[in-house]
Parts: sequence; C-alpha cells; structure tokens
Amino acid sequence: MADKFSKKTDDYDDVEVGAQHVEARQEMEKNNDAVSEREGEEVDAAGEHGEEEGPIDPVAEKKLVRKCDLHVLPPITVLFFLAFMDRTNIGNARIQGMSKDLNMSGRDYNLALFIFFIPYILFEVPSNLIIKRLAPSTWLSLIMVLWGIATIGQGLVTNVPGLVGCRFVLGIFEAGVFPGSTYLISMYYKRYELQWRMSIFFCASVMAGAFSGLLAFAIANMSGIAGLGAWQWIFIIEGLLTVLIGLAAKFWVADWPEKAAFLTGPERRMLVRRLSADTGAARMDRLDRRAARRIATDWKMYAGTLAYFGVVNTGYAGSFFIPTILSQMGLTSEAAQVRTIPIYVASTLTCLLVSLLTDRLKHRYTFAMAGIAVATVGYILLLCQSHVPVGARYFALFLVVCGGYTTQPVTLAWLANDESGHYKRAVTSAVQVGFGNVGGIVASNVFFDAELPNYWTGFGVSLAMLWVCAGACTWLYLGAKRENRRRDRGERDWRLGEPDADNLGDDHPSWRLAT
Repeated sequence: MADKFSKKTDDYDDVEVGAQHVEARQEMEKNNDAVSEREGEEVDAAGEHGEEEGPIDPVAEKKLVRKCDLHVLPPITVLFFLAFMDRTNIGNARIQGMSKDLNMSGRDYNLALFIFFIPYILFEVPSNLIIKRLAPSTWLSLIMVLWGIATIGQGLVTNVPGLVGCRFVLGIFEAGVFPGSTYLISMYYKRYELQWRMSIFFCASVMAGAFSGLLAFAIANMSGIAGLGAWQWIFIIEGLLTVLIGLAAKFWVADWPEKAAFLTGPERRMLVRRLSADTGAARMDRLDRRAARRIATDWKMYAGTLAYFGVVNTGYAGSFFIPTILSQMGLTSEAAQVRTIPIYVASTLTCLLVSLLTDRLKHRYTFAMAGIAVATVGYILLLCQSHVPVGARYFALFLVVCGGYTTQPVTLAWLANDESGHYKRAVTSAVQVGFGNVGGIVASNVFFDAELPNYWTGFGVSLAMLWVCAGACTWLYLGAKRENRRRDRGERDWRLGEPDADNLGDDHPSWRLAT
C-alpha cells in the first residue's frame, strides 16, 4: 500500500491549482484508505482543492478574509510604496541641487527618466513567469534588495552617465514588484473583493509622493554632511530603507494560497474552495500551445493594456514634475516639497472611496470615466494657466492627480476581473503593467525645460492620452456587454467540445465579463 501511495504521489507532484488537484485528491483517497498521518498530510498538501465539505460558515469566511487582509496586503503595500518612492524621488532631488551638481542640461533629465522604463517594460512578463515558479517571498525580497542598492548608487554618482546607468539598473529590478504583487493579490480574493484591496495596495504609490516630499523637506538641511548634497542624501537614505525592508520581506511577504504559512490546513481549504466557487469551471492551469494562443488573442488584454497606457502617463507626470511646477509658481524648493503632500493625501482618500463603490456596485466603467473627466478639467486649467491665478493652478494639480489615481487602479482591477486561471492572470497582468508603462516613457519625454512654466506639450499630450484611456475603457465595456449577451444565448457553448475544454480560462461559456 505504501509503495502504491508513493507511486501515486509522484504522479501528481507537478499538478497545478484547479481541476488536476481535484482529480489527484479523489484518486489518492480512493486507493489509500489506510495511509499514515504523515502520508495524509502529503495528500492534503497535494490536493486541498478537492475536499468536498458542507457550505462555508459565513462567520469563519469573514474571519478568513480579514486574516488574509492582515497578512497579504501590508507587506506588498510597503514594497510598492518604496518602489514608487525610489523611482520618482528623482523629481524631489532635481530641485534640491541635483541638476546643478551633475551639470545637467538640455534633455539630460528626460533621458534619466526615460531610461528607467526600457528594462522595466521588457522584464515585466519574464518576472511574472519566474514568480509563478518561485515563492513570492523569495523573488520579491531579492529584487527589492537589488533595487535598493541601485537607489543608493544614484546618490553616489558624479555625472549624468552614472545617473542614467543607475536608473537603468533600477528599472531591471523594479520590473517585477508591481505585476507580481497584483498577481499575488488576485489569487487571494474573489472578483468583487479585488478593487478595494487593489486600491489599498495602489495607494502606496500615491502616498509615496506625499512621503517623498516630506522626507525631501526634512533632508534639505543635510546638505554638506559627509561632503554630500541634500539631493544625494535623498537617494542614499531612501535606498538604505529599501534594502533593510527587503531583507525582512523574505519572512514577511505571503506566498501562494495553497502554501500560505499564515493559514492553517482547514483555512487553506476554505480559501481555495471559496475562490474555486468564484471562478467555477473557468480555469487555465496549463500553459500549453492552445493556452498560449488563447492568451495572445485575448482582446481584453489589449484593451486593458491600452487603458492603463493612457492613464499611467498622468501618474508619472505628476510624480516627476509636480515639484518643478510648484517651484515655478514662485515657491522655494522646501515650500514646493511640502505643498505636494496635500495633493497626494486627497488623491488617496478619493481612490479608496471610489474602490469601495466600484466593488459594492460591481461596476467599473462609469468610475473610470468619472476620473478621466475630473483630470481633464485639471489639464484644461493648466493649459490656460496664463489666464488663471496661482491658486487655480494649484487646484488644477489636485484635479489631475485625483482624477488619474481614480481611474488607474480601476483599469487594473477591471482586467483582473475579466481574466481567469493562474497562467492567464500571470501573463495578462504583466503585459498590462509592462507595456502599459510605455505611458511612463511618454511622460518622461514631453515636459521640456524650454517650455517652463507652461509645459504646453506635456499637458497637451497627457490630456490626449487620458482620452486614449477613455476610448479603451469604452471598448472594454461595450465588448464585455456584447460577449456576455452571446454567452447568455449559448453562442459560446461549442467551446465545451474543444480538446482543452478543461483549460479554457475566461473563454469558458460560464464566465461573465465585468463591466
């Protein structure tokens, strides 16, 4: 019996999350009625998904979700907070003397911003395929320590090529944190529990802008210590903080649900059961040729990526240039740093309020368009700034950032809602974030010093890209409505006769797309 059990266990060593777990568990239980306690634990680990039990206790389920909130969200929120601060603190360093000390001229600053996004975009998808195979705690902590070292390096450079090189390395190692974290979140929660959690995570980037401004203000008086300028201490102190937390992240970041150390065996089974019920038969747990074709031809992935591309430009433009815009309004560098803080606090509150409403109403499109409309008003005010008072220009920055950070997390959760299956989510989330971040390249190259303080090109291009996002959101909304009607009429039932009917992902006829 033991030999027979061993053979069965070997057969199922590589079984993925989903239907294979169910079949493995049922087959093991059928052939191993008298296994030892240790063997029973192995069976449980190999096939938690398949244990049939009664209805889930609502009280126990609520307690489980709260436990996931406490163990999954805080560490990756801190990771993303530091990642966004480390990639955008160059905006604060610029007005603290970096440009002067490094003899920057012409498009040097734009080049330093732009170079980050090349490896950041190219390494998104490979990183998500790696994290699919490794423990998230291992991969995320490793890349965090490495990008922290690159951040410190920015504070030690003495010329523009050195700064550009450090920014390139920073892009390599930061590439995995955002898509990997959003992928991890999506594997712990039901579809309409996701927006609130995604927004809590996403607000780390918003608050990073506020904290970076506050920290830059505090560091302003460190100029001359150890022979370094204040701008250098911004990079060094923030980089050291990242390295220290990166080392702790190995023991803090949660791993995949089926191996989560913070959950007991019954809790893991309950979590997998509730997520399986939410997904139904729409699984994609094998990455074979047919699955790859389904992913590559998925129109939703391209619509979601285009939507993110259009709105992410606003997020980066704000982080990179708001300190400069404020300083051009006649404020000192220190006063400009401080006045960025209320903008990001207001944006955080707006983002969280919208996330509650979108999950409660199970609707995405209207909220995405509302954010675009608000940001549009802000950009129009900035384009007309020579005819409006300084107070109105400052208010315009609130509108731009609040509107952008309303829409950006909605586009992320919306695509995650529409995709189903381990591999489908791993690839689509990486593609959306990776290629969507081309918008960051645009933001890096349309704000020209020669146009200060008006930034006609920067504001005009950013406004146009917002409406690219609006068009993509409309495509996603109308396409989802049309596809759902076709599935309601049974026009997709033929897929159940396909050879990969057990691996269709969100192509399964029972799946309904979010709107």
